[in-house]
Amino acid sequence: MPSLSLLTANSRPHERLFTTANATSAASALAGRMAAQLMVEYPELWPETIRALIAHSAEWTDAMRQAFLPVNGLSSKKDVASLIRRCGFGMPDLERAMWSVENSLTMICEEQLHPFKREGPKDPTLRDMNFHRLPWPLQELEALGETQVEMRVTLSYFIEPNPSARGFSARYRYQSHGLRYDVKRPLESMADFSARINAAARDEEERTRAEGGDQGWIVGIQNRHKGSLHSDIWRGSAADLASRGLIGVYPVSGWWKTRPQLERVDSIARYALVVSIHAPKVDVELYTAVANQIAATVAVQV
Repeated sequence: MPSLSLLTANSRPHERLFTTANATSAASALAGRMAAQLMVEYPELWPETIRALIAHSAEWTDAMRQAFLPVNGLSSKKDVASLIRRCGFGMPDLERAMWSVENSLTMICEEQLHPFKREGPKDPTLRDMNFHRLPWPLQELEALGETQVEMRVTLSYFIEPNPSARGFSARYRYQSHGLRYDVKRPLESMADFSARINAAARDEEERTRAEGGDQGWIVGIQNRHKGSLHSDIWRGSAADLASRGLIGVYPVSGWWKTRPQLERVDSIARYALVVSIHAPKVDVELYTAVANQIAATVAVQV
């Protein structure tokens, strides 16, 4: 339809200066433009981070929800997974990707880890996991009590594809490595959280599923870990969020590990982690609270 097409330069200007583009061609052009705008605004950010910010800013439109979610609004994780397969994470928004407002806050982490290691003649094993402490304003969140808030987490990384692979019969044949994230649960100690992540990594290796789960996630742990771009939204009370101040990022297998003869076992994996919290328009300024906390920090030599 002409109303859904974009005006663009014609590839044969001697015949006609302009033409139109639609569907995925137009969407790719708009996504490329948004990536370029973010890179101009934040030239120091990694490509993994630019990609994460675009996905993190996306929201499903009313038309998307009406087409793929139940009319009564009681959607299951299966319904949400079906929506993501058809519409991705929704329509990205440049303003949301660039700015935090007074009642919202976004944290960006750019890190790396060694997914695997090999010691002697033994088969390679998993190596590193990273923990990120979230600088949330605890007093402000606890003061909100049972007020409903929202936390969104997006993990972005690039894999190295295996050019010799044919088909997808083997689970780790195509990707060089995979990364996953998990958030500390209320009343969970650091030791318990670390043990649970280790168990989750082991379950991935053994292709088993752990029982139980963390309530409040829209997509859910069984559905969000597809591909190399993972995003999910948690909704719950502000007091509950205040006790979830830690995120763990850990590796799962890939052909770097399963094909050690290619000598990529010691490769480094980069990733970008974007976490944001959003409170309703109440009398609290999350951004200002954290900005004051950061400004009061004194750098020390360790």
